[in-house]
Amino acid sequence: MARRPGNKLERWEVGMVKAMLARSFVPQDIQAYFSRPTRSINHARISEIRDGAKHRTVKAASDGELDAYLHAWPDVDPDSGLSIRGDELLIKAREAMIAAVHTFNSGGLLFRAEIFIVTAIIAWTYLMHAYYRREGVDYRYRRAGLVQTTPNGAEKYWELGQCIATGACPLDHGAINNLKFLLEIRHEIEHRATNRIDDALSAKLQACCLNFNDAIKSLFGAQFALERRLPIALQFVTFDGSQRALLAGENLPAHIATAMDNFHNGLTEDEQKDPRFRYRVAFVPKVTGRATNADLAIDFVRPGSPEAAAVERVLLKEVERQKYLPSQIVTMVREAGYPHFNMFDHTKLAQQLDARNPAKGYGVLVANAWYWYEGWFEKVIEKLVEGWVRPANL
Repeated sequence: MARRPGNKLERWEVGMVKAMLARSFVPQDIQAYFSRPTRSINHARISEIRDGAKHRTVKAASDGELDAYLHAWPDVDPDSGLSIRGDELLIKAREAMIAAVHTFNSGGLLFRAEIFIVTAIIAWTYLMHAYYRREGVDYRYRRAGLVQTTPNGAEKYWELGQCIATGACPLDHGAINNLKFLLEIRHEIEHRATNRIDDALSAKLQACCLNFNDAIKSLFGAQFALERRLPIALQFVTFDGSQRALLAGENLPAHIATAMDNFHNGLTEDEQKDPRFRYRVAFVPKVTGRATNADLAIDFVRPGSPEAAAVERVLLKEVERQKYLPSQIVTMVREAGYPHFNMFDHTKLAQQLDARNPAKGYGVLVANAWYWYEGWFEKVIEKLVEGWVRPANL
């Protein structure tokens, strides 16, 4: 296998190698100090430094610097075994995503989705930088061939949008779409007040977590996965009918709803269904006769099985609820055998039944427009069958 472009010593490490050689360290022993799970250094690299074939201009580290390095070695993260200094980007990526999930799962926070998105984007940025660094991809901004710098003189590195736009990006299409969506929402929530958007975005956030875990495993190794650090979360939510109605009736800020609609409209149906774009599950209360299975909080079903088909029906019923404008409801009622029912009747009936109360689950407000669910149409028909007529004084 060809040596990875990123499997090379950094400038400060070359200085340490020269200092070790000056103390008569054996090249094979020196190699052991600088090889780690994410980077393998061939002993030939040490020989090149010893023989002066490469890195002639790099100064050897001082005795004090070498002593400090040897004293701190191996200086690794106890959880992952990653080098604190050499694998800093990968460590930060893992910790940022862990922090994002812990924050979202914490009780008592009102703006969990916003905090998650910002922190998760930081995690993904570090992960992409770690990958590009290892692969030898220059992820610095350049202009006319020169590396751009900040006002304080630091080099400017790609933000996440550029990381996923380059042809060297290793992520699949669904994961990229998920990140593009979260970046779009991040732009909308910056410096603006929002209502709670946690429930409306939860499928995208879940996909973001799973995509990150898959990416870190495929790009760096299964030993760096986050499953052990983030076990299943216990919760008090049971998702009964009234709770589902409250979720369905949660009003999104207009600018968030518009941003979501605009992004979704740019995707094909298959792209929207991609679980790497949004990951959804159905909560189905289950009673089992086997004691061993009864203790499992999660039960996995085989794709294509009758149980899987039942779960799919739950998803379609509870998540993909058809929305109707008031005029469409009136048309449907007329076609159902009530030709004299008009928009005025519809408005008065909705007012009498307080039908726009989100807790009743008859509809939802999206971008300042009210949409009705099919349950409202059924309720209207039910009232007409009972003999409802417009009040005489109207």
